[in-house]
Amino acid sequence: MVNPFDAARAAFRGRVSGDPTGAPDWVREIATVGSGAGWYDPDGVVWRVHGDLSTLVGGVAALLGQGAHPLALAGVQRHSAYREDPWKRLAGTARWLVVTTFGSAELAERESARVRGMHRRVKGTLPDGRAYSAGDPDLLRWVHLAFTDAFLAAQDAVGRSMTRYGRRWHDDYVHDWARSAERLGATDLPHTRAELAEAIRACAPVLEPVPDALLAFLQGPPGLSAPEKVVYAGFSAGAARLVSPTIAPLARVPGRASRTPRDRAQLLVTEAQLRALNLALGSHSPSEEAARWRLGVGPAPAWAARTPPPPR
Repeated sequence: MVNPFDAARAAFRGRVSGDPTGAPDWVREIATVGSGAGWYDPDGVVWRVHGDLSTLVGGVAALLGQGAHPLALAGVQRHSAYREDPWKRLAGTARWLVVTTFGSAELAERESARVRGMHRRVKGTLPDGRAYSAGDPDLLRWVHLAFTDAFLAAQDAVGRSMTRYGRRWHDDYVHDWARSAERLGATDLPHTRAELAEAIRACAPVLEPVPDALLAFLQGPPGLSAPEKVVYAGFSAGAARLVSPTIAPLARVPGRASRTPRDRAQLLVTEAQLRALNLALGSHSPSEEAARWRLGVGPAPAWAARTPPPPR
């Protein structure tokens, strides 16, 4: 008889990775390509934040922020099939995030080069004449600001405790994670939480209301089973309460400046969902498991149980 937790775990990991095993080739490369810790300390804040399931909620909030910039949104709408296959798009974003977080320096550099190559092909002009390019440092900067702010807010509100990292962990995360965006070509990045908030506020003049179609999509993407719809609804509602005060009015969501009893109650529900999901999935994602195996500080992932460990 199939263990229902094993089935749920496999279904979830297959969904977010784009591979039915939960370990596509790029996850396996985290275990086998290169050596050493890579760009980030295995005991540091970037591993902790990106290894936390709160990124599922933060990711939705980040997409609301990305959607508020018309040029960044144009790149997604015109050069990806996110409407037809949103999970492939999710897996593509997850790949860059986890490979640069958990991979060796060699693999992280290779992944950054791959993404830069993709960005060179994403360019065009809006009907009003404004040009966009995914490799534009300003657009790269905005996407980084939106994701960093959302992940930080999600970790704070519904993620695991960060007490052991001290009171300045927010600044440490903003400072450290800037490295990945710089490798893609972003410039003038914030390095503290206060600088991050100010950078987002300074972008307000170029932001526009998030289109209704994108808002509807993010509230309920296609292809979800009935149980997945329930869980996703909790994530989406939680994300709506994490968005920056600068972006929240444009996305027509409460944002994190709202502190009504309903807002607090929703975040408690979202946090409980994440705790339950964490129990079902285990303490480490397949990507982090692969990295820990590469470093010799964790057991072999299930897919590698019969494979010799990589050379140290």
